[in-house]
Amino acid sequence: MSESLFLQGNEACAVASIRAGLRFYGGYPITPSSEVAEVCSVELPKIGGRFIQMEDEIASIATIIGASLAGAKSMTATSGPGFSLMQEALGYAIIAEIPIVVVNVQRGGPSTGHPTGCAQGDLMQARWGTHGDHPIISIYPESVSEVYYETIRAFNLAEKYRQPVVFLMDEILAHMRESIPLHDNIEIVERKKYNVDPKDYKPYAIENDVPTMADFGAGYRFHVTGLYHDETGFPDVSGKRIQSTIDRLHRKIENNLNDICKWEEVQTNDAEILFLAVGPQARAVKMAVKTLRARGVKAGLFRPITVWPFPEERFTQLAAKAKTLVVTEMNKGQMASEVRKYKTPNLKIHSITKVDSKMISPDEIIEQIEGVC
Repeated sequence: MSESLFLQGNEACAVASIRAGLRFYGGYPITPSSEVAEVCSVELPKIGGRFIQMEDEIASIATIIGASLAGAKSMTATSGPGFSLMQEALGYAIIAEIPIVVVNVQRGGPSTGHPTGCAQGDLMQARWGTHGDHPIISIYPESVSEVYYETIRAFNLAEKYRQPVVFLMDEILAHMRESIPLHDNIEIVERKKYNVDPKDYKPYAIENDVPTMADFGAGYRFHVTGLYHDETGFPDVSGKRIQSTIDRLHRKIENNLNDICKWEEVQTNDAEILFLAVGPQARAVKMAVKTLRARGVKAGLFRPITVWPFPEERFTQLAAKAKTLVVTEMNKGQMASEVRKYKTPNLKIHSITKVDSKMISPDEIIEQIEGVC
């Protein structure tokens, strides 16, 4: 019998991050994410890693940016209010192309909201929280086992594309416990090391749209700035440089969607009613789909695992065959608003939302679409 772990979601995130190579955690405790920090504070020192509790979330993300520049795989975890505080530094990491993982365990909001309540109200914040035109990678698992393996994938994507990755969870996913089967054949992407004469070193000399940067302290001198910059890292705010930089930042994601985007489909081949849901809310939808199928209703589910970039190519293929799209989410319709831009003339869109800090149950889902069926 293969080895397995029995963990809650937050614990799985911490354990998986260490397996992925995490060696520096800078964070500030906040409900419902605090167990991620708690586990890292105990386990990182055992393997020569570093854990530091900062005075706030702004300092937390600043420390992991610095640690990543020094060569350490780095992560922080927070919830809605803390994620809001991190947005400016997140933008800095995007333009400077610094690989970090930021975990946001969603809770009821805005502001302090409901610290122990479940919500999915940060989907658009994950995409557009920091200012300016920017790409982002954001992953949202549905189970504790998926938290484990998708955490590792988040680190891999961050390193491969020199890109911050936002890892979304929620209070339900963070605190429920499930078994995680462990596999040995897991890919771990390590950071490429620069090997060139220091006098010839240019940190933003681009290969395949992704820079290969040396570690601070490794003998190479270079500059990192939040301004648009040339190949040396020093500011260049000419119109040509601005255009080429923004285009490249987007291109390194858009040209690799087959590697970055990931989703799950449940009985979509003949689905006339296509559900869309993310995170653990999709588990309730799966039960609703099973019940509807037993009643002769051709229902199916499309579940983005990589929420951003949204897997639009496959989604539009499925939506083109469906008669009705039902978007089910624990917010006031953030994902429903996103998918309306893919609407075809013959597709009806029905939004099922709930914001009372409880999941939408399978019975509630079925009840709300009885008229649609």
